[in-house]
Amino acid sequence: MASKPRITKAYTLGFAAAVTMVCSVLLASAATLLKDRQEQNVQLDIKCNILSVLELIESKDVEAQQAFSLFDDNIVSFVVDLNGQQINDRKAEDVDPKADPELLPVFARQDGFELTAFCIPIQGKALWSTVKGYIALENDLNTIKGITFYSHGETPGLGGEIDKEWFTTAFKGKTILNDAGEIVSVEIVKGKIRPGESNPEHKVDGISGATLTTKGLNIFIKATLEKYEPYFKTVRGENS
Repeated sequence: MASKPRITKAYTLGFAAAVTMVCSVLLASAATLLKDRQEQNVQLDIKCNILSVLELIESKDVEAQQAFSLFDDNIVSFVVDLNGQQINDRKAEDVDPKADPELLPVFARQDGFELTAFCIPIQGKALWSTVKGYIALENDLNTIKGITFYSHGETPGLGGEIDKEWFTTAFKGKTILNDAGEIVSVEIVKGKIRPGESNPEHKVDGISGATLTTKGLNIFIKATLEKYEPYFKTVRGENS
């Protein structure tokens, strides 16, 4: 009976190396070929979130061309500094919050010749992850028009509920200024807002089991609003 030929170690290693090389080439090629599409999808997601909080679309599930057209036709974007002064040589879309902490992007909804709402990015640490989103204010720069959280790694069913519509809708109509015109932001409370609780206009119901996640949101939302306050005061006419 003829014996089966032995597969040598060199052959095994050579075969594994060949398979690895082929897979690497295929993956690299796919990444290169899909790079433009991936970048377009990232821009589409960002613009859909901005359009959503500014109430220009009801759902983020829209075709790319429609979203890009709506953005170009209805959104004015610009950059301001920490003193509230507009920076003319920078684009809002190109500002990196880590590399350019002193530059603040603004996305405004334009109806005719009037800016009717303002959207700014919000970003900060929660429990497990960096949360990214946008918050929009009415043209009084006090009333919240909308909020969205589009990127996070919080626990599904707990802190992960921050991106659900039932939670984000609760922010609409809340205000960020107290009677003295000072920034108090909006607070996500632990549990539910109790009847008769003070200043309910600045508070929203919390998420069960997500106290640390919402605590992080409270901190970075307020910190972001405070950074933009010099610009907001200019728009309100408080610096004139």
